[in-house]
Amino acid sequence: MLALILVALSLGLSNFAVAIGIGISGSNRRTRLQVGVIFGLFETGMPIAGLALGRSLASTLGGGAHWISAGLLIVTGAWTLAQAIRGTPGTSPARGDQRTWRLLITGLAVSIDNLAVGFALGSFHVSLAVAAITIGAISTCLSLIGLELGDRIGARAGQRGELLGAIVLIAVGAAIAAGLI
Repeated sequence: MLALILVALSLGLSNFAVAIGIGISGSNRRTRLQVGVIFGLFETGMPIAGLALGRSLASTLGGGAHWISAGLLIVTGAWTLAQAIRGTPGTSPARGDQRTWRLLITGLAVSIDNLAVGFALGSFHVSLAVAAITIGAISTCLSLIGLELGDRIGARAGQRGELLGAIVLIAVGAAIAAGLI
């Protein structure tokens, strides 16, 4: 069980980092709920999908899973950055207003590595349900902690919060591509 908790913590760290980036541009109650639900569902469902899809998908994705994840985060961050640069002061979205589709793409991006974890769950000698719930719960908690931390940073960053949040997403994507996360 300790091994499962350590795996869940390591998987949840990418959620934590991304949630900081999201939180920097502000997080209201709706954003917290969306991030918690979307990230939690992806983090819980991906190991199950990985186990269900079998090893053939693992060999197909291979080491490319982290490249897909990194690319999605970098593209999402770049899109957010472009939107923030295009906007003029006072016309940007309200603090905490996150588009659901961006959160879905981000949730998918940070949970792709969980597919591979699904293939290895048999070696942990715990049920799939226990593993998926543990991974999902820890990742969701880390996401919510990251949102709160990001929100506090964003409150100090002021209008530059959306720019800073976009840069954090790009940086997390780059760190994943480099194998640092």
